[in-house]
Amino acid sequence: MTDEPPLRRRAAESRAEEAPQQPPSATPEPADAATEPTAGGPVPLTAPREGTPAPVATPSELDEVVARFAAGIGPVALDAERASGYRYSQRAYLVQLRRAGSGTALIDPLPLPDLAALDVVIGEAEWVLHAASQDLACLAELGLRPRRLFDTELAARLAGFERVGLAALTEQLLGYTLEKHHSAADWSSRPLPESWLTYAALDVEMLVDLRDALDEELTRQGKSAWAAEEFANLVRSGARPPRVRAEPWRRTSGIHRVRGARAQARVRSLWYARDQIAARRDAAPGRVLPDSAIVAAAELDPRDEKSLLTLPGFGGRSVRRLARTWLAALDDARKLPEDALPVAPAVEGPPPPHRWAERDPVAAARLARCREVVVRIAGEHTLPPENLIAPDSIRRLAWVPPEEITDDAVAEILRGFNAREWQIALLLPALTEALTGPQPAP
Repeated sequence: MTDEPPLRRRAAESRAEEAPQQPPSATPEPADAATEPTAGGPVPLTAPREGTPAPVATPSELDEVVARFAAGIGPVALDAERASGYRYSQRAYLVQLRRAGSGTALIDPLPLPDLAALDVVIGEAEWVLHAASQDLACLAELGLRPRRLFDTELAARLAGFERVGLAALTEQLLGYTLEKHHSAADWSSRPLPESWLTYAALDVEMLVDLRDALDEELTRQGKSAWAAEEFANLVRSGARPPRVRAEPWRRTSGIHRVRGARAQARVRSLWYARDQIAARRDAAPGRVLPDSAIVAAAELDPRDEKSLLTLPGFGGRSVRRLARTWLAALDDARKLPEDALPVAPAVEGPPPPHRWAERDPVAAARLARCREVVVRIAGEHTLPPENLIAPDSIRRLAWVPPEEITDDAVAEILRGFNAREWQIALLLPALTEALTGPQPAP
């Protein structure tokens, strides 16, 4: 945590600069809207300053928002609400925007799946998001792609704050408290309750003010250039969809308890049966059949409906209705020939660190020295070690260092792992020295 006193930003500053241009139908500011923070402590932020706008759901309403945001000035605060715990897809079910001179807009992307026209008018502005990597992919699906951005969560990490959630930062730096009790709501449901819409609008209400406070702190600490590199990297890579895993079923929670190739085949068969149903229903897989039920069935291999339905996780009505599907999946695994059973996947990259001392003591010693360097330098600069360098990059470097260990060679390897220049500059030459350190005694 930075040792400076918490920065404070008054909402009145942005009110003075911002000439809200909400449409005539916008709700007037409610009487219980938060006042400015005082020395007595943080003030609850209970309503947007111009009221909670109705969701934009028609082309004509979207045209009005596009015109309004084209006339605005300065950065654009954005957020998106998904329904990860309820839906199979990771699409956005609500998009929130705010800009000085434009006010706040809530856009329903279900009837408006193409927001390219909005992208045209805000594309060159700086976008301000919190935890941008969570939202960039779903925003890109709608045609929204930043050219410049400021990530308030990442900025807080670089500045050394221990609590980097939006509510925590808003309270510490701006003096307002945000309620986060709707963060896990089912945003795919319609109509969205008024309280949810207020919550969503408040997520972008103070985001630009927070950006300014964090930018000032990064400047004070001499980390603005680091943040600029990180944000540019997010712009380049943040909108890419997640990498598709070759065998996603291996990530079933509790699979470590399942012993034997035949039992693992049952996990695989049940996992894909569930995935097909989840995709067809657009439902989160865990709501179709929990991982714990898959593991229980894989371990006990029930052969009839009565045995199946006594297992944990198979008691719900919707799960019971699919009993024949689950039994068919288990039967498919039972009939597989030996050569079609799962085999241990080929390991890409270094083995788990706990096995290094046994397999390669020299590499294990290198890894320990490299980790010490990362922890020490991260501490010197008030950074989380994982933000100084990705842990996997250090493991790969220590497992297979360059043949000739020089600063240039180490830097080239780190660039291949997508390390940024500020990270490389901080770590060299201490990391090079760690790679060439004393060898363990035989």
